[in-house]
Amino acid sequence: MSFPTRFHFVAHLALGGLLLATGCKSSDSPTPAPTTPTTPTTPTAPSQVAVWLTMPDKSALFYRQKVSLQFGANTNQDPIIAVDTTQTFQTMDGFGYALTGGSAQVMSRMSADSRAALIKELFATDSTSLGVSYLRVSIGASDLDSQVFTYDDSPQPDPTLANFSLASDQTALIPVLKEILAVNPAIKILGSPWTAPSWMKSNNSPVGGSLLPQYYDAYAQYFVKYIQGMKAAGITIDAVTLQNEPLNPSNNPSLVMQAQEQANFIKNNVGPAFRAAGITTKIIAYDHNTDRTDYPLTVLGDAGANPYVDGSAFHFYSPVVPITVLSQVHDAYPTKNIYFTEFWTQAPGPNHQVDFGSELAYHVGNLEIGAVRNWSKNVLEWNLASDQSFGPYTSGGCAECLGAVTINGNTVTRNPAYYNIAHSSKFVRPGSVRVATNVPSNLQNVAYKTPNGKRCLVVLNSGTTLQNFNIQYKGKVVNTSLYGGAVATYIW
Repeated sequence: MSFPTRFHFVAHLALGGLLLATGCKSSDSPTPAPTTPTTPTTPTAPSQVAVWLTMPDKSALFYRQKVSLQFGANTNQDPIIAVDTTQTFQTMDGFGYALTGGSAQVMSRMSADSRAALIKELFATDSTSLGVSYLRVSIGASDLDSQVFTYDDSPQPDPTLANFSLASDQTALIPVLKEILAVNPAIKILGSPWTAPSWMKSNNSPVGGSLLPQYYDAYAQYFVKYIQGMKAAGITIDAVTLQNEPLNPSNNPSLVMQAQEQANFIKNNVGPAFRAAGITTKIIAYDHNTDRTDYPLTVLGDAGANPYVDGSAFHFYSPVVPITVLSQVHDAYPTKNIYFTEFWTQAPGPNHQVDFGSELAYHVGNLEIGAVRNWSKNVLEWNLASDQSFGPYTSGGCAECLGAVTINGNTVTRNPAYYNIAHSSKFVRPGSVRVATNVPSNLQNVAYKTPNGKRCLVVLNSGTTLQNFNIQYKGKVVNTSLYGGAVATYIW
């Protein structure tokens, strides 16, 4: 099938273009949407700034605005976002999603042509695609697989890993990954296990329990075999975390790994095993919520583990603890990296309806802007794709996780996480460097200089009314505006 236009124009989208061009005052109210689309006025001069807009009411869905924005002298008193490319911060690895086994499974059910079109839309770097540049995959099953498995489900202990096999991933995950890599060979892939094989665990179960010390060496070799096996399949694993949500005993599957246990596992087993095997895959600590920064600080504070650890990964399921705590971990160990690896969008159900505008503002404000302003090198949304019943998922797994896209046969529905990521992934290519900006009231933002010499600014109007503002760069300004709850990416 052929997909509809990637970045949608509906209802009063034309109004958004005129708004940005004319600079209405912040006291104005949005004009009601016309019943049919209207054509924006053709700009009188080529725009020095490209603008891509998403509106909270879906009237613009990642749509390039037909406006003419020119840098010039400042002639107004509107708030200023000053972009200073001389002050630089972290280099970005990318933006993307978790490609769970379930995501790969629903994608694999599509026709070859439809799947190829979706993969191109998501991962290619041409003008019509999102340019997703980072994926997280599970090592063994996650809770968004149709069943629980590891790569060595022997009924008896198998410390030599004689029965290790990636066969469970050969039906969907590995083939889909290879199709993605054919479109975007440079994409970075992070692997995270939800559990060790049950025979390695204190409770001999895929749910909860801890890793038995006598199997630390075997489990380190499990990671080695995984990385080597994926490499043999043509897939490079850039980094691993050693346990998804190590303080969560209830997911299916799951494993509890306390901070000092992880530090010991790294310094005595995984780190030396990687070094002996010549593996350069990064080891990332923690991979859980912002409320327990003591965990990564404990791992990084262990003198034996620290040299092996690239950085720390975070989720955002404890929203009472702000995303700014990522900076606390960075500031304690400024040579170690920060990663943001998971946050969900809750699917609609009897007690919950998805409010597109709320999801857009919450995610972009806290993750695509907030995590990056607090040193994260990436942002990953959970998860890439689900079916119309929000599956597949394990018994006890997440039954209400809404994918970035919903796939029903060959029909694709694009959900909030698709647009959250798009505003960064398309323009903030790997190797982009975050640069300094100020944050005027209600104008959350983050800016970059990109490898191709562009400047990129992502702005969320977190207020409820139209806001005029200026973008200042090298002493000149461009005047623009955003409705309350809208997100725009500016490129020049």
